[in-house]
Amino acid sequence: MIRQIALLAALVAVSSGALGVELPKRKSGLWDIKVSRTGGNRPPQAMQMCIDQKTDNMAQQLGENVARQACSKHDIRREGNKVVADSVCKIGESTATSRVVFSGDFERSYRGEIRTRYEPPLMGRTEGLTVIEARWIGACKADQQPGDMIMPNGMKINVKQMQIQQ
Repeated sequence: MIRQIALLAALVAVSSGALGVELPKRKSGLWDIKVSRTGGNRPPQAMQMCIDQKTDNMAQQLGENVARQACSKHDIRREGNKVVADSVCKIGESTATSRVVFSGDFERSYRGEIRTRYEPPLMGRTEGLTVIEARWIGACKADQQPGDMIMPNGMKINVKQMQIQQ
């Protein structure tokens, strides 16, 4: 579970401007994030995340650290109003070759598509598509603090506290 959350945080970090390309920061407040994956019968996962500038910067750092440790290649660049990243990363015994494309204004919404090929197949999968769609809802709720994520099962975790514990 912790690994899945770290991977999700890294994906969100890429959307917030990770890995050396200056991108607009996400607007502070509560974001509704939907993650869909092809294959299998899993429905899209919806979560909410309360962020501020410090949390966004922390997510960016997490994304940079994950890429440095697991990836032999990670090229990120702007192409017009899109951010495109190509990477080659090791996941267990498999090599994952990915193309990530993010677009949006990061004030109200953004969208990311992550296409990945696995060699050898990872858990029987040779390829996958993950789509992240996020929209700003408004201010964080009174009982939330920056870094709080409300997971699909209703569990609340704080990614900043997870970062400290690791």
